[in-house]
Amino acid sequence: MTLQPERVREMFDRISPSYDRMNMLMSMGRDGRWRRRAVRASRVGPGGEALDVCCGTGDLAIELRRVAGPSGRVVGLDFSPQMLAVAARKCPAVEWVQGDALALPFADGAFDAVTVGFGVRNLADLDRGLREMARVLKPGGRLVILEITQPTRPPLSVFFSLWFDRVVPLLGAFSSNREAYSYLPESVRSFPSPLGLAEAMDRAGFERIRYTVLAGGIIAIHSGIRG
Repeated sequence: MTLQPERVREMFDRISPSYDRMNMLMSMGRDGRWRRRAVRASRVGPGGEALDVCCGTGDLAIELRRVAGPSGRVVGLDFSPQMLAVAARKCPAVEWVQGDALALPFADGAFDAVTVGFGVRNLADLDRGLREMARVLKPGGRLVILEITQPTRPPLSVFFSLWFDRVVPLLGAFSSNREAYSYLPESVRSFPSPLGLAEAMDRAGFERIRYTVLAGGIIAIHSGIRG
């Protein structure tokens, strides 16, 4: 299932009220742990300036804000106004910005770190999005990407296929958003492998690229440094 960007935005607007609950169900309660690990990988500390792209309902940006502290600056950007409305109710201390990840509305070298949590696979042009993230990073700044990936070895590959191809669409049906939760497994299948994403980061000019595969191959955390 391939959707135009406007359709994807409308879809995320529709699912915004149930997004957090569905994430918890689909990850069996482990999504918060993965986000905290991604924040640690960003190396944001007190006073740091960070941008969370495709921020959704804001949980990763809020965790960044916690570690950056009152002297830091955290911006959460998303193209869905309804997602941002949910995020803003959770944490007014984050700067919530509606915008396009392919044309980030920030100056060159504005941030110490850029993160993306479960959103980079929704970009219409992955290479362009990664170049934009590199542009807004300071030299030596760090990009961290947390994303679902597809395990290749049984038995987990069998479980993954059953869960994402059968159970997740059923959850979407119960939430009255069948299209959104049919789109999710298709977007994961069509997204590059962890190695493929690392190669895309290299093309965008990142250095010292690393990735760690978690949860038996279902989750990957990538990091890279802007040269």
